[in-house]
Order: sequence, then C-alpha cells, then structure tokens
Amino acid sequence: MKIIIKATSLELTGPLKVYIEEKIGDLDKYLQFLEGDSIQVRIEVARSSRHHKHGDEVYHVDANLDLPGEVLRAEEDSDDVRAAIDAVKDKLKREIEKYKTK
Repeated sequence: MKIIIKATSLELTGPLKVYIEEKIGDLDKYLQFLEGDSIQVRIEVARSSRHHKHGDEVYHVDANLDLPGEVLRAEEDSDDVRAAIDAVKDKLKREIEKYKTK
C-alpha cells in the first residue's frame, strides 16, 4: 500500500510521519484479499485554530483510501493529532470491513 502524506499549517516531523505510516500501514493486513500494488491512501493532516481568541489548536486528519471501484473516506478533528490519526485508522478499518462484504 502506498501512503501519501500532506501536512497543512504544521510541520510534518519525522516522528509524526513514522506514526502515520505505522498506524495507517496496519490497515494493509485488512486488504490482503485485494491483489496488486494499486492500493493508495492519501492522508492530510492540518492544524487550525478552533477559537482564534483563545488560541486553542485543533487538528484535522482526512484520509482517502483508493480501492478498486471505490474510494473509502474518513476524517476526524481533535486537539491531539495522534488521537485524530487513531480515529481515522479505526474509521477506515470499519469502511474496509463494509467494502469486503459487498
């Protein structure tokens, strides 16, 4: 599975990139029923201010998983970027399970 990561309004540090690759890469085991190397997932991690006056930061993680005949999508907002990544992984896992039953 090819993982493409885009960062918006934040620096994609080495440890964060590794964390994303490990978490999202885990989904590969649920995609063993598909043949070929054409599976691609696009992850966008963005940081914005929830309330400009208070300065609270919120992270938005968006994922698109390209599968034959369908694109599975998941997104999450959180004040913890790792929690948002974990939630997106869990949502994609559920979407893969639905896709497998079609």
